[in-house]
Amino acid sequence: MAKRPSSRTPGKRAPGRFRRILKWVIGGGIALAIAGIVALMIAVYTARASLPSFEELKSSPNGQMIRVHAADGTVIVSLGPSYGEWIDYSKIPAPMREAMVSIEDRRFRKHWGVDPIALARITKFAFDHRGTDRRLQGASTITQQVARTIFLSNKYDVGRKIREMILALALERKFTKDQILELYLNKVYFGGGAYGIDAASRTFFGHPATNLTLSESAVIAGLVKAPSRYSPTADAQAAIGRASVVLDVMVETGALTRAEADAAAPADVKLAAAPKQNSVRYFTDWALPQLEVLIDESVAPLDVWTTIDLKMQNAATAAIQANTPAGAQGALVSLDRDGAVRAMVGGRDYVSSIYNRATQATRQPGSAFKLFVYLAALEAGHKVDDRVVDEPVTIGGWSPRNNSGRFSGEMTLRSAFAYSINTVAAKLGEEVGFGTVADMARRFGITTPINTQPAMVLGTSNVRLIDMTRAFASVGQKGVAVTPYGITRVTANGAVIYQHEVDTSRVLVAPYVAAQMTDLLQTAVNAGSGRAAQIGRPVAGKTGTTTSNKDGWFVGFSTGLTTGVWMGRDDNKRVGGLQGGTAPARAFAAFMKPAVADRPVEQFETQVTLPEWQVEPDEEAYGSPDNGVYVDQDGNPVARPDADPAEAPPPDRDSEEQQTIDEDWLDRMTGRNAPPRDAPPPLRQQDRVPPREPQRDQQRPLQEVRPNE
Repeated sequence: MAKRPSSRTPGKRAPGRFRRILKWVIGGGIALAIAGIVALMIAVYTARASLPSFEELKSSPNGQMIRVHAADGTVIVSLGPSYGEWIDYSKIPAPMREAMVSIEDRRFRKHWGVDPIALARITKFAFDHRGTDRRLQGASTITQQVARTIFLSNKYDVGRKIREMILALALERKFTKDQILELYLNKVYFGGGAYGIDAASRTFFGHPATNLTLSESAVIAGLVKAPSRYSPTADAQAAIGRASVVLDVMVETGALTRAEADAAAPADVKLAAAPKQNSVRYFTDWALPQLEVLIDESVAPLDVWTTIDLKMQNAATAAIQANTPAGAQGALVSLDRDGAVRAMVGGRDYVSSIYNRATQATRQPGSAFKLFVYLAALEAGHKVDDRVVDEPVTIGGWSPRNNSGRFSGEMTLRSAFAYSINTVAAKLGEEVGFGTVADMARRFGITTPINTQPAMVLGTSNVRLIDMTRAFASVGQKGVAVTPYGITRVTANGAVIYQHEVDTSRVLVAPYVAAQMTDLLQTAVNAGSGRAAQIGRPVAGKTGTTTSNKDGWFVGFSTGLTTGVWMGRDDNKRVGGLQGGTAPARAFAAFMKPAVADRPVEQFETQVTLPEWQVEPDEEAYGSPDNGVYVDQDGNPVARPDADPAEAPPPDRDSEEQQTIDEDWLDRMTGRNAPPRDAPPPLRQQDRVPPREPQRDQQRPLQEVRPNE
């Protein structure tokens, strides 16, 4: 008998298997969800049990207070939180309560500490912006913000967010909504160092929070999202605009009628007068962020003892304000022999601009960069009295020229440095290697990128004033590295938790190299472009000026104090008459005279030796016009496209008498033999080799460089 075929087919078995798998998945998901809920409840109630009482939370500190002392112990600034008075919920003006709830958490009265609707919204945001680095914001409830403010940090990561949610649920289990809102309004940060609405009200409006109006409440409520951006003292228009947003949201939530919102006038809010600030804030803004690296203490009140000398700081401020050309900015930083910052001015006025040009701005240093060219040459074996020739030179298609447009023939390295001869600097750079010059600059503390194209010897790489100053200070310390520092010690509740130790173990160049460099730097001040920096005692330094007089520099040292000065415009436009040997050198002298007045005169190891003769007219001291030379990306000189013919250098009218020095006077001044009387005189203008006609490369972008100072 034939076997009957089975009526069951593989297609009919599949649905049953699928249903079984689906049941297992659903069952497993439900089990996991139940387990998760149980675990969450355990975590929440465990956290609830560990929470302090409401009275304990009211008395807990909001943040860390810091007192900053000058070198003589004077308190120069007190930073950190301002607490104000604790305002009970019943005494908080209703507009303030409603404004904060409306703009920060409109469902505050409805959720259990975590808002599932806000979580869904932020999850959609995360999905829409996956693969980007945009932070997920906007889902934190007021309760979560209380948890973060009191118990957690502002570090953004998933683990912290989970802890924040658990604490928020625990807070809602232990405290009422009114208590949570009271904690929030008395502890949240509103900017300007103000924690809580009373501190904010006193800071911005000059009265306690119990007297807040609707408009003032809207301004304060709008600060929480971005305290620095919407601060009324920093940007009044931004604060007013944000307050208007708060009022509109209050209308949406029913806290206000449209008529009430329109009647409010945030623009008419009267702000309290801002406390006067002075230039010492440039220093504290630079020094205090270093505490994050130096110490771990983040709760106890701190006393920070610094290196700033108030007498020197006042002198620095006066020197910059008195000597900086109209429309320009100036900066000054002064280092003691161990690297202690004695004065720092980052601009003409801290109130109008907190941008610190002494530590943040990067600008071309011009011929001040030749410090590294000559250091590399001296380390390679050159001596200051070596004979070199100022003549036409071409390096990789680049033909530098001197500001005068002429060449002066044979001279010593001392003369070439004193009169900032560009051809000699270029030849030295080629000889030792432009990479070697860049390495020397980095060795001495230049932290910004340095190009290694030939024109780099003329200072075409951007640098910071504080870095250039530390480089000169290291030369002044006989080649030992000088590292700027501003904090000497930190105490917490009277106990020293940090003490600065000066490191003098790192030698950058041999002492004889530093001594020879000091010799050259003295010459530049006594006979070269830096004569305006003389202060009646030995000074070594160098000027720097960039194309079109956009930057003026003087950096030098005397009596163990090294000071750098920069001047220029923030928009990098030219400043008429600005040269390193004029306003910056005068500011240096104006500062250094009172700064070193109480210090004994110190002689350098090498006595000043004047150059052979004045082979170059001192273009900085005599104010020779800018010659309008540009270089392309390879350092090849090209004509400045927007050069004004009126700015071109005038024809040279120097006579032979102006270019020579009486030999008898030279003998008396230098104590060495003068050039023999039968020696040939310096080349006259008509005898000199004319500079090569610059070749313009139309395909290369233009960069500016001043060919001489």
